[in-house]
Amino acid sequence: MKTNTYVTPLRRDSLARLNWNPIRSLTPTSLARILDDFHAGKLRQAALVWDAIERRDDLLQGVISKRKKSISRLDWEILTLDNSEEAARQKELLEQFYNHLSCINAYDENERGGLPLLIRQMMDAVGKRYAVHEIVFKPFRKDGQSLLTAEFRFVPLFFFENKDGRLHFVGDKGNKDIPLSSDEWLITTGDGLMESCSIAYLFKHLPLRDWLIYCERNGMPGVKGITQARPGSAEWEIAREAVQNFGAEFHALMSAGTDIQAIDISGKGELPYPKLVERMDRAMAALWRGSDLTTLGRENAVGVTQQRNERDLLEEDDAQMISDTLNDQVDRIVLKHLEKIEFPKAYFHLKPSPNKNLNNDLAILKTLYEMNIPLSLNDIREHFGINPPTDKNDTVQK
Repeated sequence: MKTNTYVTPLRRDSLARLNWNPIRSLTPTSLARILDDFHAGKLRQAALVWDAIERRDDLLQGVISKRKKSISRLDWEILTLDNSEEAARQKELLEQFYNHLSCINAYDENERGGLPLLIRQMMDAVGKRYAVHEIVFKPFRKDGQSLLTAEFRFVPLFFFENKDGRLHFVGDKGNKDIPLSSDEWLITTGDGLMESCSIAYLFKHLPLRDWLIYCERNGMPGVKGITQARPGSAEWEIAREAVQNFGAEFHALMSAGTDIQAIDISGKGELPYPKLVERMDRAMAALWRGSDLTTLGRENAVGVTQQRNERDLLEEDDAQMISDTLNDQVDRIVLKHLEKIEFPKAYFHLKPSPNKNLNNDLAILKTLYEMNIPLSLNDIREHFGINPPTDKNDTVQK
């Protein structure tokens, strides 16, 4: 059981000294190459680009933060497969582990916390496909018994490669790599939404930049002067000086009979930038938070309900992803180390918000029961977030 860390301060400092802005010169061609490299296992540039986009795009910073925090604030519990003493003992050990674990950002050690921070960092996989924590176990004794906790060290994705279908930690100066052992690293796998969002970001900020240039050039009205004077004469120079003294960004002096007209190639007199920027914003919001109300109609009650249902679905799926990852990569290792258990009877469960349609769910269960279809009592308790009774006397009578 590993009790030391691979991520040294020297490695963090060497990467922090790189003075490179990954999105300053981003183009469709360079982004396509970066995304192709990511799928070929070279994760570094894509991870740096996505991290910068998350921090700098006004819409993404909000929707990503909301989705991560909504999951990290959920309640959690340790469930058991049965009411045996063995299951109760395993539940006690896991509760001890999760209540005492610590979490730290290995790249910025000012970011510290407990289980909520661990969950929020694991949610990074929704955007970047993978979120990786180095596990540093910390055995200790309390009241004469051996217990276990751990420090989870979040390591940004730009420290890894994925060339052979398995993540490898890239060591100092890139001259060695360490395969990620299942009992030393926690690997969370998600949807990888930042691939689509980085494309939307690019096609949002290119027109946004052009729109800004247009505003700088055309935000103030120009001044046009017309004179009967001959160009180059004293009267012409007086008229030209008068036009300049108005202080307009654009000014022109023309002879009588001369005319200059703008050519509108859009055909409607509307700038294309606002609609394209809005389209990309709506796409990114829909990816992270479910349906966009602007596409369904703000006053459409059906649309509001559909968006709420989609957000509930995302929350339930995120909670299940966190639970499954911890069950497989943490619960099993903790119980195997402490109790030599190969098949655990207790497991971590992150509880989604209680927003289910209880009447509908109960009606379904009742119908299945009346049809003599076997039902799992443990699954029913987990679905409704109900803990099993501690003993036979701790039950509600029919």
